Amino acid sequence: MTEDTPRFFDPFQRQTIEAAMARIIPTDHEPGAREAGAIDFLDRYLSGIEFVYAKPDGSGFETIEGKRADAWRQRIEILRAKYLDGIDELNQRSRAEFGEDFHQLPADQQDGVLTMMEQPARTEKRQLEEGWAVAGFSPPEPALQQIAAEAELEFFLLLVLHTRQGFLADPIYGGNRERMGWNVIGFPGPESLAAAQTGEYTSLPYFAEPLTNTGEVPQR
Repeated sequence: MTEDTPRFFDPFQRQTIEAAMARIIPTDHEPGAREAGAIDFLDRYLSGIEFVYAKPDGSGFETIEGKRADAWRQRIEILRAKYLDGIDELNQRSRAEFGEDFHQLPADQQDGVLTMMEQPARTEKRQLEEGWAVAGFSPPEPALQQIAAEAELEFFLLLVLHTRQGFLADPIYGGNRERMGWNVIGFPGPESLAAAQTGEYTSLPYFAEPLTNTGEVPQR
């Protein structure tokens, strides 16, 4: 991230979120969220609406206008508020339990604080899903596929989602530094979005279950 790259978090907030991301995808024998720059993805994403949709040819980002822009600004404001509240709660819990801010804690204590915050989020998610079932509705698609659901997530689940995106999304979005996330999962990825758009590169060989021309999973 260069000095002129738009940011949302102040240095303390950034330290807190980066430390939390580093426990969601930790560093072991492979790089984790910290090395892959997942925080850079999120910090720029929350800075405004200029970095939402990359152009198909990878030459920059689409300009969002009109009502669509208004909707995105509202969504970003919701996400910002959730992160600021979440950062406050992370540090309040950390100080109450261990006497230090979250980013100053050792890894095992950070995991303990995150576990405390995970439980209410999972309970609320389960209650939502049960409510959909009783009402006869299908739950919405995962937030990775249906971006509107993103703003409905509680802080912990939102943090998990954005950590994964910052680790695995195309590097044009600011994370996945030097394709580290892709390298960890054995995915080379395209040289650019343009290569994927023109058909020079396809990800089909990397699908978990390759499809036949008829859309069926082949027999093994």
